[in-house]
Amino acid sequence: MTDLLPHVTLETAPNPSCAVIWLHGLGADGHDFANLVPELDLQSCAPIRFIFPHAPSIPVTINNGYVMPAWFDILGMNGQGPKDEAGIRRSEGQIRALIAQEQARGIAPERIVLAGFSQGCAMALHTGLRFEERLAGIVALSGFLPLAEKITSERHAANAETPVFMAHGSLDPVVRVERGLASRDALQALGQPVQWHSYPMEHSLCQPEVAEISAFLQRVLPA
Repeated sequence: MTDLLPHVTLETAPNPSCAVIWLHGLGADGHDFANLVPELDLQSCAPIRFIFPHAPSIPVTINNGYVMPAWFDILGMNGQGPKDEAGIRRSEGQIRALIAQEQARGIAPERIVLAGFSQGCAMALHTGLRFEERLAGIVALSGFLPLAEKITSERHAANAETPVFMAHGSLDPVVRVERGLASRDALQALGQPVQWHSYPMEHSLCQPEVAEISAFLQRVLPA
């Protein structure tokens, strides 16, 4: 049995009937996006429980082995070189355990959104597209599709039509926008419904993006 990751929990109202599991980026933690919840202004949605897990701390090769919160090791720049497939799949299991926790609380998978930024984006895409029950949606921010060469064979039919919100900064020096575009194109080639947004920013979020995320969540998690 997978141990449950420690996490920050916020609820938009009592008795939530929906959940958003939001995964942070490399070197951050679950607090990183918690203050975004009020800005999303989701009063028109059903009550939502936001789960912001903390990734485990591991040595990260690209940062000279420095130990930091990470969903998987990074072995090369811009996706070049070998991939930490074992780390990605280990984190997938931990994210699945968080989904199972929400199911045990009475929230159906089709009322659960996976969201993530950067490395968290990679994990949201990886896990959500492979999940065996339909999810409400995937929010993929400033990241990429990991193990893209395996998505055709591993994507589960249950989430083949799940809407994906993808957003990226056109000036991003950390995860170049070309990687985001390649991920978008790979998903669209499979027929995945992808909503793409690009903003003149670096590796961050901006207010127009927050408004678009809000609109997406209101669409996939209606009251």
